[in-house]
Amino acid sequence: MRPTRSRGVVVESRTPTDQQWQDQAGAAAEAHLPGLDVNRGTLYSPADLYDRPGYADTFDARAYAWAREACTPAEALAEVLHDQAIDNALAAWVRERSLVGVMGGHAADRGTPGYVDAARLGALLGRGHVVATGGGPGAMEAANLGGRFATTSPETLTEALRLVCAVPSFRPSIDAWVEAARRAIELASEPEASLGVPTWHYGHEPPNLFATSVAKYFRNALREAILLQVCDAGIVFLPGAGGTVQEVFQDACENYYAAEEDVAPMVLVGREHWTGHLPAWPLLQALARGRAMEAHIHLVDTVEEAAALIG
Repeated sequence: MRPTRSRGVVVESRTPTDQQWQDQAGAAAEAHLPGLDVNRGTLYSPADLYDRPGYADTFDARAYAWAREACTPAEALAEVLHDQAIDNALAAWVRERSLVGVMGGHAADRGTPGYVDAARLGALLGRGHVVATGGGPGAMEAANLGGRFATTSPETLTEALRLVCAVPSFRPSIDAWVEAARRAIELASEPEASLGVPTWHYGHEPPNLFATSVAKYFRNALREAILLQVCDAGIVFLPGAGGTVQEVFQDACENYYAAEEDVAPMVLVGREHWTGHLPAWPLLQALARGRAMEAHIHLVDTVEEAAALIG
């Protein structure tokens, strides 16, 4: 403690230093969640999150449970410090890489047309870029799967899709869902890099295993902003609901105020979905009119068209 003066008498200040706060936060986290490193220097791998055979015992499940209960100042600080460490690790990881985002619904079951399209899109984009997603199930998992298998043969990708389709959803069994993914992963001995950016805010949705690196955050608002920011090559928006619509207009806001050289492509896939079911496209067009982003927004029907628009 540093000395202070009070009425001419030297006394000891009881205000903790920054390092003491950090040490207390780390100790509080470790006491309740062994393995949480508030100073970690690298992103997670799927093996880090799925570190035990049964999902209920994994670090990922324990972190979600802890995040729902954490309430002391030291524990809240631990979450902030952890997320800052992930920020730093992600900044180092994306350096020298070109990332393209794929956003879409979490509800697309394996084997559905939407899931297969997302996987095909990931494979197309992954040949020239790193595919980045929200890191969860559904279209996010499919796009990470496609990105991972981008340089394998079409037959290998088809077989990987066949293997995962044996377990369409993580409900009712996350363990069966994970095991099907592990069987598919064995087909790609030299996977392409792929990024997942999930959050324990939505911890009821397990992270997919196909992202080779995972930037998992406690704070969802930060995670949403970071995911959009790192996708320098643009973002493809597949049909989705509330979360995907939020991402469309959060990205649109970034492009609305950006200098012309900083605008990144926005590609919406599915004319009927984005003009009829959830008519985000007319509003996006109106917002872009007369702005630098106007030439960089696109509405297409196929994933092949979408991939062709990403430089």
